[in-house]
Amino acid sequence: MITIRKSSERGHSQIGWLNSFHTFCFADYYDPHFMGFGSLRVINEDIVQPGRGFAKHPHQDMEIITYIVEGALEHKDSLGTGSIIKPGEIQRMSAGTGVAHSEVNPSQTESVHLLQIWLLPETKGLQPSYEQKTISTKTNELILIGSPEGSDQAVVIHQDVELFVSYLKQNHSLAHAFKKGRKGWLQLIKGKIDLNEYTLSAGDGVAITEEEMIEINCLEDAELLLFDLA
Repeated sequence: MITIRKSSERGHSQIGWLNSFHTFCFADYYDPHFMGFGSLRVINEDIVQPGRGFAKHPHQDMEIITYIVEGALEHKDSLGTGSIIKPGEIQRMSAGTGVAHSEVNPSQTESVHLLQIWLLPETKGLQPSYEQKTISTKTNELILIGSPEGSDQAVVIHQDVELFVSYLKQNHSLAHAFKKGRKGWLQLIKGKIDLNEYTLSAGDGVAITEEEMIEINCLEDAELLLFDLA
């Protein structure tokens, strides 16, 4: 079964320096039909104005993934980690027993466009940790960028999930098979695609359940994330 979450139907909040779209319930946005999807709890598409950002704030028992679409984001945390994440990289922070961090746009002239993703960990009370990896620039394939085991190009996610990114060129296609009992969430970041018989535009999300296979046909150059979930 394919269930489409249209971009225009997402929650929306704006506080001057932050323009944010919420796929699932977050902060003051509540929709009982979109509390999350399996272990996937948050997908926020944020645009942060130059020189602004999130002051230091705490997290606990959450796998937090940051994916930059355009611009850059500076991260500092109570583990002593400090870095700038840019397009072509993925960052994972396991909040575990508790961590505080700040996320600020270091540019004084350009906005940063990002996706922040939260997943519930398999186990509570993990030791807080942080990881950042460079993503392959290959096109027209699904690139693994997060998994329980991790790899040279995939961060470790403490949950039974595989996270893929794809940079698709117009008129190219790819397919993904789901093992029995698994499900998926696809988030289209840029472009336009056909997913099976459904047409998706940038910002649209799709819940995929009880499907053995999906086929993606690229109508306009596209960038997408695909979660393969227990």
